Amino acid sequence: MFRRIVAMAMLISFIAMSTSGAMMFVIEKPSFTIQMHPVHKLFGLLMVISAIAHITLNVRSIRAHLRARSAVIAVGALTVLLLLLYGVSLNNAIPTDLASQMDDAASKAESRGRQK
Repeated sequence: MFRRIVAMAMLISFIAMSTSGAMMFVIEKPSFTIQMHPVHKLFGLLMVISAIAHITLNVRSIRAHLRARSAVIAVGALTVLLLLLYGVSLNNAIPTDLASQMDDAASKAESRGRQK
């Protein structure tokens, strides 16, 4: 039963994250990104929780996959890419006044969503 719940949570959170992320990628407007932020954030949290449960439930299979050299290379390459992109993103400073305006707008958008 728990495996089924985890699988369905992973499925729904993947659909939500991929569709909201794809829309934000295609519609490159900060206002739209802020509008989608609550959906993306909530289902991102659900995806993290369900991914941890999924990994815990399938740790033996994951270890077996990592015995293959190609899997280790893929994991290593993706990890390096992730770290590089984090580094680029974190070093791409946004001016403080603009960041403050964006944070305020996101906060207002989220609070409006809760009020409805």
